Amino acid sequence: MLTTPSTEADAFTPEEKAAVSEQLERLLNNAYFSHSRRFPSFLRYVVEKTLAGQEDALKERTLGIDIFGRPADYDTATDPIVRVTAAEIRKRIAQYYQEPGHESELRISLPAGSYIPQFNEPSADTLSTATVTTAGTEAREGTKHTPPHHHFWRGFVVSFLVLAVVGGGALWAWQWEHHAPFNFFWGPVVNSSDPVLFCIADQKQYSNIALRDANDQSRQVILPDSLTAVVIDDLDPIVNIAGLLQSHGKKYSLRGESTTALMDLRAGPTVFIGAFDNAWTLRLTRSLRYHFVNNEDMTQLGIADSKTPNATRWILYRQQQMATNNYSDYAIVARFTDNTTGELAVVAAGVGRGGTIVAGEFLTDPNSLAWLMHAAKAAGNKKNMEIVLSTQIIGGEPGTPKVEATYFW
Repeated sequence: MLTTPSTEADAFTPEEKAAVSEQLERLLNNAYFSHSRRFPSFLRYVVEKTLAGQEDALKERTLGIDIFGRPADYDTATDPIVRVTAAEIRKRIAQYYQEPGHESELRISLPAGSYIPQFNEPSADTLSTATVTTAGTEAREGTKHTPPHHHFWRGFVVSFLVLAVVGGGALWAWQWEHHAPFNFFWGPVVNSSDPVLFCIADQKQYSNIALRDANDQSRQVILPDSLTAVVIDDLDPIVNIAGLLQSHGKKYSLRGESTTALMDLRAGPTVFIGAFDNAWTLRLTRSLRYHFVNNEDMTQLGIADSKTPNATRWILYRQQQMATNNYSDYAIVARFTDNTTGELAVVAAGVGRGGTIVAGEFLTDPNSLAWLMHAAKAAGNKKNMEIVLSTQIIGGEPGTPKVEATYFW
């Protein structure tokens, strides 16, 4: 990849800055970023500093101070907020560009091990070696530098010519790459003749409802009512998974766990969302190798391995969770045929709320499903599977899911 030193005052033309800024807004307005405060602030900061030629400010400690308000002497070894945030942003950027419709857009990326973004022409990852900038990196020995605006626009011509030659093959490869992992995990659900049921956690805790006056929205009237509430963090996996199934023509329905009966679970495949607030999830996973556990006063919640029952490794401590909002969370994702109902069950359930979010992300991410597909193949192509995930929660927001354990049968 050709590079341009960031010390050049005219490293970017006004047109290039405008193009990068426009693409940044597309990213930040997408659901991968718009539902968060931390990720947009971080990405906007590093992009704007790079465009301004201030890459020297993009160091871990500086970012921690300027973006997250950490003290000047904070310990980066024990407070990984910058590294965790950058890793999550890399994942979300990759997910954004994997979606159809973004193929022709300018690429903004955050290379691993660096906080200095790169800006590439469309399809530059596979079709061109030119780049607007890899600011702050050293040029490869013997490489001749070309003004960045030459690289920026040349990529459009190169991309067009290559796509014209290999477009059909590339489209087939893209479709296979994304369809095969999806079909591996979700194929049995989509191909079922029955609609999918989402059994979701609910909280019957409200006896009143506040309604706003249509003529004066600042005026509220409190009326008695019987409400069933859904934890808002559970909406993320529900929307992601339901949207994925709907895009493949699969019908589904939603039902709270408190109103779900065994006969409902016998009517077709079911996706179970949430763990400790969903009795059905706890019942179904109780007989699995990895299952949810807790102490009597519910101050320690976790996941246990039935093969080593005295060594619970994945524990969430409620006191730490409530006091700091920075903690490790865990989740179980699974797909298996339930012996009681004879129907397919899919589980996306975290110990805490962050765990449930990353469980939903794992089950809708093509890269994660591709990894799971290869792992299942290596295990003998078993039909049932269970995976334990972990994630680091920083400021209440989950990071990238990490696979802790798998089991196939």
